[in-house]
Amino acid sequence: MAKKLYRLGYWAAEHRKKVFGGTLCLLVLTIVLTLSFGISFKEEMTIPGTKSEQAGKLLAKEFPPVSSGGQIQIVMKAPRNERLDDQRNSHIIEKMVKEIQKDSEVVTVALPIELGNLNKEKTIGYATVTYKQPSNKVTEASKEKVLKSIKITKAKGIQTELAGDVAFSELEIGGITEALGVAVAYMILALTFTSFLAAGMPILSAVVGLGIGILLILAGTNFLDIPSFALSLAAMLGLAVGIDYALFIISRYRQQIAGGDTVKEAVAIATGTAGSAVVFAGATVIIALLGLSTTGIPFLTMMGISASLCVFVAILIAIILVPAILGALGHKMDPTRQNTLLRSISRFSNKKESGYEKWGKFILKRPLFISMLAVSLLLIISIPFFHMQLGLPNNGTKSEETTERRAYDLLAEAYGPGYHAPLILVAEKNQSDIDVNKALSTLTKKLKHVNGVENVSPAVPNKTSNVFMLSVTPSTGPDDPKTSYLVKALRGDIKKIANQNGLNLMLTGSTAVNIDISDKLQNALPIFAMLIVGFAFILLMLVFRSILVPLKAVLGFLLSLGATLGFVVFVIQDGHFIDLFGFPTASPVLSFLPVIVIGILFGLAMDYEVFLVSRMREEFTRTANAKQAILTGIKESGGVVTAAGLIMMAVFVGFMMAPDPIIKSMGFALTFGVLFDAFIIRMTLVPAIMFLLGDKAWYLPKWLDRILPNIDIEGHTISDKGKMRQKQVVNK
Repeated sequence: MAKKLYRLGYWAAEHRKKVFGGTLCLLVLTIVLTLSFGISFKEEMTIPGTKSEQAGKLLAKEFPPVSSGGQIQIVMKAPRNERLDDQRNSHIIEKMVKEIQKDSEVVTVALPIELGNLNKEKTIGYATVTYKQPSNKVTEASKEKVLKSIKITKAKGIQTELAGDVAFSELEIGGITEALGVAVAYMILALTFTSFLAAGMPILSAVVGLGIGILLILAGTNFLDIPSFALSLAAMLGLAVGIDYALFIISRYRQQIAGGDTVKEAVAIATGTAGSAVVFAGATVIIALLGLSTTGIPFLTMMGISASLCVFVAILIAIILVPAILGALGHKMDPTRQNTLLRSISRFSNKKESGYEKWGKFILKRPLFISMLAVSLLLIISIPFFHMQLGLPNNGTKSEETTERRAYDLLAEAYGPGYHAPLILVAEKNQSDIDVNKALSTLTKKLKHVNGVENVSPAVPNKTSNVFMLSVTPSTGPDDPKTSYLVKALRGDIKKIANQNGLNLMLTGSTAVNIDISDKLQNALPIFAMLIVGFAFILLMLVFRSILVPLKAVLGFLLSLGATLGFVVFVIQDGHFIDLFGFPTASPVLSFLPVIVIGILFGLAMDYEVFLVSRMREEFTRTANAKQAILTGIKESGGVVTAAGLIMMAVFVGFMMAPDPIIKSMGFALTFGVLFDAFIIRMTLVPAIMFLLGDKAWYLPKWLDRILPNIDIEGHTISDKGKMRQKQVVNK
């Protein structure tokens, strides 16, 4: 692989105009494709084969929706000491509704009085707006019409908020918080390279790659069921790895230029060596992301495919566009051309100061103590993981600054918290001679006496009166553990009731679906983790020709994973420091977050492991001195790993500051996942354990060494003579 990448790097540097032109054409093509097809996200989150999904199919078949158009709930609360059905307030509401009805896209607008949904005090109710188009096709003009119309009621003191399946608090990609993350990444790069010009190159190449990847995903929404939050994961990961991969190649190029190589030769060697590591690291991330498909959950599979596409594009940009840029800039990227201000600030990474070498010596003086301290710290942070509760976000987990959250709170105030956790019971006759009315009456009475049930609506028959639908309202909200217990209890009870009354009973509804998804994901978590750990061990054994190094690596990964999920539970679920991190309220952990964290953190952990330990292996192979190998690895690769980790954190923090709870929780988990893995595991625990193991760290039985294929990810085959041979091949 190293030789092929050497040729590719040399070609890109020599034909840089073709590379620039091809990249521009690809970018324009993806823009045209996206504009031609449009965007069509699929927000439905279901899992085939679950009880709720089976009941949902029967429900959709027997009770087809009257309209497939998007709906908005305009939730209103009367001023103090007034009622919504007062003559004055009714007149104001009717005026607001007439303005909305002027929109040609609106089918109907139903008033609260018409719907009969005023609360007992007649102070809160909601109007329903139904559109011709599905929720994801409702135009911005129609949304603006609604926002302008509700100013009529707001101006008269009626609190007016918006809910429903038409989003008003849009998902933002590339907002101010993400821009701040990129700005911090630029400063880290500037201090690492002591050059503002060199710092801009990884940012530029990463943005180009991210643009192509995101546009391809947007076009793909017309052919695949991709949820909108998949775009956020793809964006944060694609941007972070894009910067890091360019950083690795540019760093190696600057080393070669400083060593006296020509520009084209330096580009080729950087692409053949660091590029090999980039391809390997990117491949592990892609495999981990595609591994999400093993969970059997469609929306999670689409998230993995979307993010892996952005990572794949980032790899191509790093090994094709970056070499072309380096070939164009030439000696302008020479490390001797340093910025005086940046050089004075970045003393820690200055070779004369030997900051990383000092850190290595500090660790090796007390390796056992540092190992015990690091392991103990991570184990303590992991403790909350054992009471983790999974769930899916709803409007109640959004910021109070959003209209959806305020509408959620008003509806809970009016009808109780169980209003947001509706359960739908589907009753199907399985005997032709039963008394259906009597059976349904018995069913309703028994359900009303179940602990945790607030209300049971009358049964609604289908056209043939052989299938009936009942709505069960819990007394607790969708995020309350009691609601989950109620769903499981009802499923146990309805089996007994079904056997006694000749009915086939199934439970569904958004709450039951979310609970089933969380349970399925929780069950898939250990299996997915075992697959990832097993894959990591085999892969690292092939790379490092050792048994103990891979074992240490995967145990370190499990420690950082446990600490990450434990800290997520401590903050997001238990509510500690939520104000500090900007979470609006304590809530269950996002149900697919642990699986996402396992997949992504595995890929990133392997990145850091490879870039750090491969340099140690190279030095140990040359000197057979274990201590010197560790010090050299930290000295030569510590700065790159530190910069890469800080850049990852900067990008993820930018997404963590976003208002959307899904994006925020993913950004939060990945920020601290990188913190724990890059700095506590790789930069601290790994060198300490490696020193304690000594020469035994590199032991591999001879019989195993003979049968294992040799993977050369550092390009050791490109020797000085090899370089000349490669040059001759390329020139021919």
